[in-house]
This record gives sequence, C-alpha cells and structure tokens, in this order.
Amino acid sequence: MFIGHFGVGFGAKAAAPRASLGVLFLAAQFVDLLWPALLLMDLEHVKVAPGVTRVTPLDFVDYPISHSLLAVVVWSALFAGVYHIIAKYRAGAWVCGLAVLSHWVLDLVVHRPDLPLAPGGAARLGLGLWNSLPATLAVELAVFGLGVYFYRRTTKAVDRTGSIALWGLVAFLLLVFASNLLGPPPPSETAIAWVGQAQWLLVLWAFWVDRHRVVVERPEA
Repeated sequence: MFIGHFGVGFGAKAAAPRASLGVLFLAAQFVDLLWPALLLMDLEHVKVAPGVTRVTPLDFVDYPISHSLLAVVVWSALFAGVYHIIAKYRAGAWVCGLAVLSHWVLDLVVHRPDLPLAPGGAARLGLGLWNSLPATLAVELAVFGLGVYFYRRTTKAVDRTGSIALWGLVAFLLLVFASNLLGPPPPSETAIAWVGQAQWLLVLWAFWVDRHRVVVERPEA
C-alpha cells in the first residue's frame, strides 16, 4: 500500500489534533522509511520481478526488521514512547503508536503472503489485494480520501499557503501513486532504496502544511 498509509496520517489528525501532520506522516510511514535504509545496509532484500502481482513488480524477499509483526509492534511502542517523552501529549502518543501499527495491518490486506510474523519465523501472511488492480484502487483511494476529508474537516488554512500546500501535497501523492501503477518497473534494488529515502521529503512537506493550518474549534454539543 502507498497512499493509503498517507491517508492514515491525514486522518489521524482528527484523533490527535495537537500532533503535527509531519509527525503523523512519519508514524504512518515509519516502517517504509526504515526499510530503504535497511536495504542499503544489505540487512533486508527485495527483487524486481515484473508480474509477481498485478499492481507491483516488487518481490519482498525478506524484511523482518522493518515489516515483521513483532518488529512493528516494537517500533510502534518505541515511537509512541519517544513522542510522549518529547511532546508530553498522551493522546498523540497513542495515535502515533497506532499509526505505526496500522502500516502492518494495511500491508497485510494488499501484500501477497510475504509478511513475516517475527524475525526468523517461517510464517508469512498477506491477503493479496495487489493481485487485483480495481480492488487495490478502490481500497487505497477510499482510505486516502477519508483521511484527507478528516484532516480537512479538522483544520483550516490561516493563509493561502495553508491551502495551496495541502492540495499540492494531495495532488503530488496521487501523481506518484499513478506513476507507480503505470510506469516501468524500477531499474534495480538500489534504485528502490534511494527512491524510498525520498519519502522523507513528504514528511517535511506535511510539517510545512501543518504550520500554515490551525485546528478548527468546534462548539460543544
């Protein structure tokens, strides 16, 4: 899954309005931000295998440190703990921790059975939604659209930048999603890792968006 994870980041703002969108993006994409570094260090491995699924040509050979369920639970707890220490925001810590964990749950839906339960274990899970392009589009766009809706409902722009930066980010994510689906396979595993590192720019973009928006104060019922 790609933009679905960013949808979680957007939508999490409604549950933790004091948390920056940049932090929420970082949480929702944390394991996919960790994964490229592990590829470059030769600790995890992926192959380019066109046709392995209808949606992605990537064959995830092994990624127990970043994507096993046990590891993601640990990353979730660590992320939440560090955030709570820094921000002193309990609700935000819970939401960030759940956003990290949500990554594995959403990947479980789309991946073929390649997600490990624990490092060193033989069990692999995955429901294989990526074998159907229409189903993948429906689920990813629905999660992304709901997330953007809740973020837009929770915040308002304080200036033109707050509006332009938000919709620019939304459009850019949709463009990247389309290019991933329609473009050629990556040229190499190393290229995958370096392109994956570029996702940090999306986190910075999200921080920028949130600096130009404020939480909408809603009257109590």
